[in-house]
Amino acid sequence: MKFSKLSQLFLVSTTGLLLASLLTSCEISTIDYVFVADSAGSGTGAAGQIETYAADSETGALRVGPAPVPSGGVNPVALAVTSDYQNLYVANAGTGSGGSSVVHFDIAANGVLTMKETASFSTAVSPVSLAVNAAATDLFVAYNGSGANPSQLAVFPIASGAPGSSAGAVTLAVPGHLNDVVVPTGVDVLANGSAVYVIGYDQSAYNPGGTVTSTANPGWIWGYTVGSGGALTPVSGSPWEAGVKPTSVVSDPANRFVYVTDFASNELVGYIVQSTGVLDFMVSGPYKTGSEPQAVTVDPRGLFVYVANSLDSSISAYDITLSTGAPSTAVNATGSSANATDTTPVAVIVDPSLGRFAYTANLQGNSVSGFRLDPVTGTLTPTVSTPYPTGFKPTALASVPHGTHATETISP
Repeated sequence: MKFSKLSQLFLVSTTGLLLASLLTSCEISTIDYVFVADSAGSGTGAAGQIETYAADSETGALRVGPAPVPSGGVNPVALAVTSDYQNLYVANAGTGSGGSSVVHFDIAANGVLTMKETASFSTAVSPVSLAVNAAATDLFVAYNGSGANPSQLAVFPIASGAPGSSAGAVTLAVPGHLNDVVVPTGVDVLANGSAVYVIGYDQSAYNPGGTVTSTANPGWIWGYTVGSGGALTPVSGSPWEAGVKPTSVVSDPANRFVYVTDFASNELVGYIVQSTGVLDFMVSGPYKTGSEPQAVTVDPRGLFVYVANSLDSSISAYDITLSTGAPSTAVNATGSSANATDTTPVAVIVDPSLGRFAYTANLQGNSVSGFRLDPVTGTLTPTVSTPYPTGFKPTALASVPHGTHATETISP
């Protein structure tokens, strides 16, 4: 069958219009910006950077967003954003002669980051984790000390996103073993801002491949109430035992529960938060995870818990029993509770816009893995084209909503 030139022209025009129509109907709409902290190079002392990705509202797939920006230091290890999603903070741990610091970035509506203030630390200490209270008045920084400089939790007052000079710090010590070396690994502040919790382990008691000089319990969680100006007061009974090597801590948005991953025991430790900030162990815990859990997060509605297992390269998904806080393994339609990521996930987040997508930063995979979250069951399915390439050794994630739609949150 032959077509005349006129018929061919008509066919080409019609096909073009059809394709244009399809592309328009499938136009990508950004629902969140995802920030990834990683290294700009593979060499020792290579500068850190923050990469920005745009998340598709329909699929959760990530695409490259605005150009990467320097993290302001070496070895970025933690990210935190304010509740109004206008400010980003990055902790640069530093390596060798590279100075450690906490750097403030302004977040534009299009996801562009602009560096603002920098709080530098001495070479004897390194920030390891960050948290910002919901009122955006206090920035909490847990940092690892050495020698005569003990590990501490410091508070920096915030004014219009800018962190000021430290308003004070508390030393992290193990009861009865005050000279032991403490290694902090995470910090979390309750949504209502009334208490902040720091986790860490006693290196004098837990030091695989090294010398052990203490009989203390290895893992701990310290609790502090937060007063005017960020003043910290130890909670009665603090610190509490937290397994062997706690690696990550998170609280639910209703200020009722706290969860801690235990890297050495392959467990999730759960606590119930009392009105005074005191923590009580969940009687049914601890709860089994995958191998070497490195990170934990709770979805914005406070219904599900997700744990990134670094050795398994997987995410464990749990449904929260709201009356007790106990997490129950969420099983996928395939009958499996395993959700494979790229190699060595060390950070995990759920998007703040819809609470429908989860992402992991994969240290050895140099990538981010994406998952679609079932809002009823909490189970996960991989997003389109996952994993998404990043810079060298990504270590931390943060996300902010894009657009004027409502976000999935619970008011504390």
